[in-house]
Amino acid sequence: MPTVVVFETHSWSEDNDRGIATGWLPGRLSERGRTLAAQLGRRRRHDGIAAVFTSDLRRAVETAEIAFEGSAIPILHDWRLRECDYGTGNGTPAAGLHERRADHLDRPYPGGESWRQAVHRAGRFLSDVPTRWDGQRVLVIGHVATRWALDHLVDGVPLEELTAADFAWREGWEYRLRPA
Repeated sequence: MPTVVVFETHSWSEDNDRGIATGWLPGRLSERGRTLAAQLGRRRRHDGIAAVFTSDLRRAVETAEIAFEGSAIPILHDWRLRECDYGTGNGTPAAGLHERRADHLDRPYPGGESWRQAVHRAGRFLSDVPTRWDGQRVLVIGHVATRWALDHLVDGVPLEELTAADFAWREGWEYRLRPA
């Protein structure tokens, strides 16, 4: 039986409001984001989730804390679920940074990492999940790089295709990790 990974992005942040690419900066949820995090909890608390894994960046941690406050479901932080490190571009306007993201598929952002490196990092997390959570349903709260890792490594979508497309937010994606 495969391990099911339910992926949700961190909730809306103050930087999202301002059009800032937060990257590896912590970020904070906006009022809208706190409301969305509470809605996430209502959607997922009784969804058969055995554990919640979250990026260690503050905006993702805050999403998990609000969504699962008072729940017995464990929340585990993992740095490998972080967004792509934009290096000197962390905290800069998102529009300018993202219009050239395909240029950084294999070439790291100055002082940061490439998208392929970020996806590989998240992939190391994915390979570890079944060692403890085999056959169970887990929730991952992350970022664009986290979802791209799932799309690429689990569903086989080429990274070139992912970097060229819009992110297209929605309420959750599901992936099945096949036993090794």
